[in-house]
Amino acid sequence: MRGGGEGFPPLRPFSPFSIKTKLGTLVVVSVFITTGLLLVALRTETELRFITVFSVIASMLITQFVAHSLTAPLDDMITVARSISHGDYTRRVRGAGRRDELGDLAATINLMADDLEAVDRHRKELVANVSHELRTPIAALRAVLENVVDGVSAADPETMRTMLKQTERLGRLVETLLDLSRLDNGVVPLKARRFEVWPYLSGVLKESGLAAAGRPGLASGSGGHTRNDVHLHLDVFPSDLTAHADAERLHQVVANLIDNAVKHSPPHGRVTVRARGGAAPGSLTLEVLDEGPGIPQTEWHRVFERFNRGSGKGGDGGTGLGLAIARWAVGLHGGDIRVAESSRGCRILVTLPGTPQAAG
Repeated sequence: MRGGGEGFPPLRPFSPFSIKTKLGTLVVVSVFITTGLLLVALRTETELRFITVFSVIASMLITQFVAHSLTAPLDDMITVARSISHGDYTRRVRGAGRRDELGDLAATINLMADDLEAVDRHRKELVANVSHELRTPIAALRAVLENVVDGVSAADPETMRTMLKQTERLGRLVETLLDLSRLDNGVVPLKARRFEVWPYLSGVLKESGLAAAGRPGLASGSGGHTRNDVHLHLDVFPSDLTAHADAERLHQVVANLIDNAVKHSPPHGRVTVRARGGAAPGSLTLEVLDEGPGIPQTEWHRVFERFNRGSGKGGDGGTGLGLAIARWAVGLHGGDIRVAESSRGCRILVTLPGTPQAAG
């Protein structure tokens, strides 16, 4: 929403096209007509009653013309306001280009409708984003629980720790609801810290593997597909590489990129997550590569748009939110995410600036 009156048309205290000017002109014209007809009556000896009738008719016609020009936009504004009150933010008031107070009012109502439409769209996207993010840990947790119930795996301490980790992640995701609601205001906080890249990414890949290794028909991530035939490979150099970032936000990035890569991989394909240090302290370069059909270069600029499911071969028909969420999380770090050149499949390149001192 616009604050402090920014973007709204300025008020016009005086203008030759203002309503006050028009009403004043109407009074002056009516007086001139009446006076003119009275002079004609005195010179032609016409009866005063006829002059009075003509004067009244002329004044009413002029008043009706001016009144129509003033009330017609008001009727349109009432119609648009009623539509907005019923949740239809697509209609706009005509006559916003008028150079009077009604033109200012029409422009202001249209700006208000634009803001309300944007807020409604962001609210729907927020619900979709949150639902999308909650599905991955729920799917992983469900996979482990069903394996334990069916006797496929034992409820040993390691399995219980995995379930506990997913439960904790669900709690953290719920806590981010407030942060996501502040996205438009740019006040989402980052809890950046230094961490070791290898064990961190290894845990992310393990969680992705658990989600994909669930029972047949269990959705993996956000796409609604079960892919347990794709091999996940981690390449970190040096092995003791560390980075400075918000681990939970980065988890959103890596998990969504892996999910997207797995869905577009061929049978028994391979997805590689490669991590390298950047030039600045704590900076990080991540690459996620798959062996799928790739993305046409003409589509590179649309890949990270919300609800873009892609037009190339191998589209999964998902919600099209994963890469948009990844771009959002990378943007919070002040980093960059893009599609890079690749001889085979798709290659997504993520760069994070590291510590604030290095980023500045």
